[in-house]
Amino acid sequence: MTGKLYIIGLGPGDINLRTTEVCQILPHLTDLVGYAPYVERIETTSTVRRHVSDNRQELERARHALTLAEQGHIVGVISSGDAGIFAMASTVFEAIETGNPLWKQLEIIVLPGLSAMFAAAARLGAPLGHDFCAISLSDNLKPWDVILRRLRLAAEGDFVMALYNPVSRSRPWQLDAAFDLLRSLLPTSITVAFAHAISQDDENIHLTTLAEASAKMADMRTLIIIGSRYSRLIPREKAKLPWFYTPRSIKEN
Repeated sequence: MTGKLYIIGLGPGDINLRTTEVCQILPHLTDLVGYAPYVERIETTSTVRRHVSDNRQELERARHALTLAEQGHIVGVISSGDAGIFAMASTVFEAIETGNPLWKQLEIIVLPGLSAMFAAAARLGAPLGHDFCAISLSDNLKPWDVILRRLRLAAEGDFVMALYNPVSRSRPWQLDAAFDLLRSLLPTSITVAFAHAISQDDENIHLTTLAEASAKMADMRTLIIIGSRYSRLIPREKAKLPWFYTPRSIKEN
């Protein structure tokens, strides 16, 4: 087959945070496939065909991209952040496993991107400096009971947590329910960071505690980092947020 399919992570937003590999491959694509706001980030020639779809049409999007590649096109499936973290890479491989046997013969290349949790952590200091986990709060593709179980186990293991997909218009209550659960398991003085639109024009970072954390502080473009019992804040000048970090060494009393 002459077609290829690239699964591309664009990073958190700022074009300067895209990898060199991604920047080099974008001009060679014949087709871009993805959620409309992500595809719109890419400046390319008018000859490139753009195939946009709604955020809940991941599997249909993957199948369409694979069909285009099967027809001989050089296709880019676009995700924000890293394509392998709560994004399109897994969906494409699911489509390959269950779909047209010819798709297994295609050349599939995954190009990593800078994840939102890494971009947010860099702004904050080093909150992911020790063991951490990433959990999506979206129950569109998995049961809410599974999310609660994973949150509970992460709290019991004292992991720093990066929470993706915290709220949306169709999921307004889940984040507060998650905070309620965590408040029953963790010290409520633990630091919580709300990182909105990191690296974009409307970037905003807010630090609070688990006691005060609320779904009103987040939207779908917010990445939340919840510290562990060992995470610390280093005060800075009045106008600057404290550094938020988790030591690499653990010293028990």
